[in-house]
Amino acid sequence: MTADLPAVPGILSADAIRRTAESIAAAQEPDGALPWFTGGHTDPWDHIESAMALTVGDQWDAAREAYIWSAKNQRTDGSWPTQVRAGVIENHDADTNFCAYLATGVLHALTVTGDREFAAEMWPTVRAGIDFVLSLQTERGEIHWSAGESGSSGEALLTGSSSIFHSLGCAVTLAELVGDPRPDWAAARARLGHALRHHPEAFLDKSRYSMDWYYPILGGSVRGAPAHDRLARRWDEFVVADLGIRCVEDAPWVTGAETCELVLALDAIGDTFNARRLLANMQHLRENDGSYWTGLVFTDGERWPVERTTWTAAAVVLAADALSRTTPGNGIFRDARPS
Repeated sequence: MTADLPAVPGILSADAIRRTAESIAAAQEPDGALPWFTGGHTDPWDHIESAMALTVGDQWDAAREAYIWSAKNQRTDGSWPTQVRAGVIENHDADTNFCAYLATGVLHALTVTGDREFAAEMWPTVRAGIDFVLSLQTERGEIHWSAGESGSSGEALLTGSSSIFHSLGCAVTLAELVGDPRPDWAAARARLGHALRHHPEAFLDKSRYSMDWYYPILGGSVRGAPAHDRLARRWDEFVVADLGIRCVEDAPWVTGAETCELVLALDAIGDTFNARRLLANMQHLRENDGSYWTGLVFTDGERWPVERTTWTAAAVVLAADALSRTTPGNGIFRDARPS
């Protein structure tokens, strides 16, 4: 596959995006896994995020190998272990958000490449993953965030469920495209959306984290005026001028991935001005090889953690694609329907 690469004038050139995609591919392990960094662990969600960026960055062969890794490492119940390092499972528990995200990745890959044969090949893996996730949905609609040997966590997370809401929308669309419609998934997504919008008590209070602030918008369950109002209420708590956004409201730490996810959320509701400004502001985390540091403690100017993470780089690539409208998959978050 040869494709045009995203470019955001004045912020990132197409060549800069190419180098960033190459920095992600350089960390890929021989079996296709995309760890957080060379020698780091792999989790199923960030692995897919990185695969999506490789697809945008004209690294389709590497992206394809990453998706095949997901298919090969799925367990019989449809789940994946939360953490793997060099092929060895470090955390056997399953995170439902992690298990749902493959649907987003495969729909994105199909949209960008047009490779229906590959989407059909991946479909059984997507289907089993979504069925596992929905086995942990409550009658009210929220989805428990994890399951282990002792059973479900019995608790739901707003960020995780918001991401699952998005993945369910992708899964429903993908099901239609491969000729295996799942109206039951659409109904489950509607229940989850209702819980996200109307039952805050269903979710653990993680409001000190910026992800709980913007993820309902990024995931698509909140759009329009309520989305703009939600962002405005806490903008000054999380946004740090010229640097990006805080990961946690009470810590002097800005992080690149969260900033770029907010860029995607802003793009989804039409706030291009602030989206572009934030993408520009976080470029202080960029290295010459195109990789990105995870974050910066701005009170002392120290990068922390001292890691250049594939998923931070991936978030940059996806944000650039969304703002530049370059690949056919640039609207993967913008096009999410709220119900």
